[in-house]
Amino acid sequence: MRKRPLLLAAALTTGLLTALPANSAAAAPSGLAGDFNGDGYRDVAVGAMCTTVGSASCAGAVVVLYGSSTGVSATRKAVITQNSTNVPGTAEEGDLFGSSLAAADLDRDGYSDLVVGSSGETVGDRDGVGAGTVLWGSKSGLSGGKGLPQPSGLSEWGGFSRGAATGDFDGDGDMDVTLTGQNHTRLYLGPFTRANGPLSNYRVGELGTTHDVIAGDLSGDGAAERVYPFSVDGDTGGEIDYYRWTTSGYKFTKLPNADGLSGSIADINGDGYGDLVLGDSSDPNSDKPGGHKGGQITVWYGGPNGPDPAQTPTVIHQDSANVPGSGETDDGFGMFLSTGDINGDKFADVAVAAPGEDIGTAKEAGSVTVLFGSASGLRTSGSKSYTQNTAGVPGTAESWDRFGSAVDLTDITKDGKADLTVGVDGENGSGGVWTLRGSATGLTTSGAQGLTAAAVSLKSTYYFGSVIAQ
Repeated sequence: MRKRPLLLAAALTTGLLTALPANSAAAAPSGLAGDFNGDGYRDVAVGAMCTTVGSASCAGAVVVLYGSSTGVSATRKAVITQNSTNVPGTAEEGDLFGSSLAAADLDRDGYSDLVVGSSGETVGDRDGVGAGTVLWGSKSGLSGGKGLPQPSGLSEWGGFSRGAATGDFDGDGDMDVTLTGQNHTRLYLGPFTRANGPLSNYRVGELGTTHDVIAGDLSGDGAAERVYPFSVDGDTGGEIDYYRWTTSGYKFTKLPNADGLSGSIADINGDGYGDLVLGDSSDPNSDKPGGHKGGQITVWYGGPNGPDPAQTPTVIHQDSANVPGSGETDDGFGMFLSTGDINGDKFADVAVAAPGEDIGTAKEAGSVTVLFGSASGLRTSGSKSYTQNTAGVPGTAESWDRFGSAVDLTDITKDGKADLTVGVDGENGSGGVWTLRGSATGLTTSGAQGLTAAAVSLKSTYYFGSVIAQ
């Protein structure tokens, strides 16, 4: 049983409050990705990249909400900035600490660590080049950190670390990290140590303009693939490339018929291979040859060599049969995605955000649609959409709330069913995160809760809930 958390409510010079949970000294750490204090419950890390720290506007912060049998709460948390003890760097204006997040146990101590992107970080005389930091897990939660080696030759305003992902990319049993930002993509190979960081790092070949990365095992060999969506002239829907580890090294594969700038990987059809779910949220236009009005998602099913580029993917949008709503301009359906088994049936399900969805007269109030996996793939039957006007969901749908500014499906209550965390980065002008519990029948609004920026002691902040670690 989790102990009652010890609350450390002293005000920091950053204007933030920090509360770190206690943990049983006798218990071995769980080794679960996302369990930063090793107590067996996965935790939720949320970016607040435009938080003022001291007098530095948009320096950024990360809020960790610690999981428990009853979910998360405003009292079991930690607020971490670059001014926190033993965190590298200094909180400066425009750093955007928390603009990307990814979790994994990098140093093999049983406690999950957290990779944090600061995509606006200034290095020397180069403004906004970006940087990455690892925050180390421990029995008291995240504490201290190590800066990832800074690539040379980054251009000003390059936004390096805008995208972050973790996985065992070379199949050696150690977790690795990849960071992206415009035309610079880097791979950091484990094992990591707290003193020296990664074992090695190098630049991945030119991919074009790349702001994000998706990671997961598409080929069932235990090594994670790295999927890089990137923008190209004449197709604002993006192109998709992925790297697969083989006995002769990394193999580069194109999915020339795939579009999307967001995504997630999980086994949708239960065949033992991860499937790639892509979100193509932009509306068709003269510069974008494909897609659907209001946005769409596609599922590319994995296999022993990864997704076959010649396959016909599953395509779902708000005008698909059984999907709630209808495709409308600027809905942004598929702008953010997450995968996880909500109902415990061993098939991964998909949460699809449409942060631009209008709810009645409320502009860009936002919605999240849940679609369920099955042996025949992702299905639309039984799909359901959630907004802040859904019965049992806290709050009210208001203009510019952007319910669905980020989504994450993670089992934070240790009941074998993924819970949904939703970013609402426009809530009250500063942001928030909402949670709904998974159950055998899907998501339930029983016990749903909303945590605003003020509730977790963030002040002078914008866009809290725009990033959630996956």
